Amino acid sequence: MLNFRNTNILFGAFLIIFLAANFHVHIPVVVYALTLFIYSLILFYGSYFIQADFYIKSICSVDTDKKQIAISFDDGPAESYTPQILQVLKANDVQAAFFCIGNRIAGNEMLLQAIYEQGHIIGNHSYSHHFWFDLFSAKKMLSDMRMMDEQVKKTIGLTPKLFRPPYGVTNPNVKNAIVNGGYTSVGWSLRSMDTVIKDEKKLLEKVKQSIKPGAIILFHDTSKTTLGILPELIRQTKADGYEIVRLDKMCNLSANA
Repeated sequence: MLNFRNTNILFGAFLIIFLAANFHVHIPVVVYALTLFIYSLILFYGSYFIQADFYIKSICSVDTDKKQIAISFDDGPAESYTPQILQVLKANDVQAAFFCIGNRIAGNEMLLQAIYEQGHIIGNHSYSHHFWFDLFSAKKMLSDMRMMDEQVKKTIGLTPKLFRPPYGVTNPNVKNAIVNGGYTSVGWSLRSMDTVIKDEKKLLEKVKQSIKPGAIILFHDTSKTTLGILPELIRQTKADGYEIVRLDKMCNLSANA
């Protein structure tokens, strides 16, 4: 399996071979440059595709034949759309996972409480969701994550154990923060792209076509388009024989520390 450790071993071996061979035959600079370029591409892939499990194992789906899926929402709680999304979920008896941003909890404590009281789970999506979060030191990342935990604990008395990295980006520092904090990394298998697709028909069709047993769907409870398609998506998914299961139950995870 391709991961950070065996990639470093492989390219380290290449470098040793090139240096040893250079005593006997000239190795062109372009060979070193091309090797470095390929190495960089692999690291980029591993960082930006959480499903690759390149730096750390992340729960992105379940290997199952059961027609079960889980729905998750990122970036709330937000006054716009989180309350309406909660109403849709309640009306359809669906429980989901909300990966919340800590700095959005202040002023929205009642909304976070409603998420919890309606049977959904709350995950950690960092406190700041800073654009450069993945460039923080592991210590600074963990401090940020702990701040989010404190906001949740103050509001509902529980500490999240499930962590979804901002933007789904992982690297050695993210791995260390997750491991040192005792979190479980959670990704997705179906990215709805609801922050980009504003046409409800296109979004609904994209998600429907990609659903398969064990899928974890990524939505945002800050998206008007998601709110628009959610009732019909739930209806059609259930009509196709799928059960929408809360993420921690489908994946057999502990949601809280």
